[in-house]
Amino acid sequence: MSLNEIVIEMPVEHAKNVFGQFDFYVKKIEKALNITIVARDGELKILGSQASTIKAKNIFEQLIELSKRGNIINEQNVNYAISLSFEENEEALVEIDKEVICHTINGKPIKPKTLGQKSYIDLIKHNMIVFGIGPAGTGKTYLAMAMAISAFKDNEVNRIILTRPAIEAGEKLGFLPGDLQSKVDPYLRPLYDALYQIMGPDSFAKNMEKGLIEVAPLAYMRGRTLDNAYIILDEAQNTTPAQMKMFLTRIGFGSKVIVTGDNTQKDLPSGAKSGLEVAAKILKRVEGIGFCNLTSQDVVRHPLVQKIVKAYDEYELKYNTIQKTRKR
Repeated sequence: MSLNEIVIEMPVEHAKNVFGQFDFYVKKIEKALNITIVARDGELKILGSQASTIKAKNIFEQLIELSKRGNIINEQNVNYAISLSFEENEEALVEIDKEVICHTINGKPIKPKTLGQKSYIDLIKHNMIVFGIGPAGTGKTYLAMAMAISAFKDNEVNRIILTRPAIEAGEKLGFLPGDLQSKVDPYLRPLYDALYQIMGPDSFAKNMEKGLIEVAPLAYMRGRTLDNAYIILDEAQNTTPAQMKMFLTRIGFGSKVIVTGDNTQKDLPSGAKSGLEVAAKILKRVEGIGFCNLTSQDVVRHPLVQKIVKAYDEYELKYNTIQKTRKR
């Protein structure tokens, strides 16, 4: 195999961000592509096979561009850039970064970070109802919240309604102390956390007092008609088919609905059907309803989460294959 050499310019002010602590990102790229990288005097020398050096060049150019735009490069960015390089789609990383949904209270921009997330955002823009289905850490709820708050601030809707089925996650919590709000708050805490981060506690509290933001258990949706609202149903895998039908038929004029869930984390009684799974089968061809299936590739939490999700997926696939073989 002939050794190929490519030299690219590495701006000194971006080197630390792109290389990572103790050159961790450089070592990761070297290992993934089987290449050698030498950094010296504002230049980056890449040595390896022709295909690998071209991939590495494209990866570094994308990471440098992200850094120039003010992004702090993290391990997820590097892992995803490497993954895209094998699909010969490196430019997608910078294209994804162009879209800013809104900013957090601290001024941090909220953007899609993967092609799956970009597709999710596009579906939300162009459909009245969107189902975001995928594993933990893919940004289903957080991006939905960001889109809702952005629409609320732009006066596209009059209020935001956030709901979850109040169901115990494999534990018996007993009788919780306090009033009704205190009893349901633990189930809705993840929604509050996202609202605090994006809106800030003060703005959230003011809008909550005015009734412009409502966080409530799914059972409270029965009998209502929700007009001019942005409605998010989280943890939808824990709904029954009857609950899902009840929720979807609450939608009024000028409203937008996002339903998020992970079919691998159901807390329903054994043998019970999930309303999310049933809805996906019944509504997949209905115009105006979009379905986005996110995967472990779209996980944007700690890289270990991506590995955990992938390991569970592989285990479940193997287990299901064995079960089918036994039945035959």
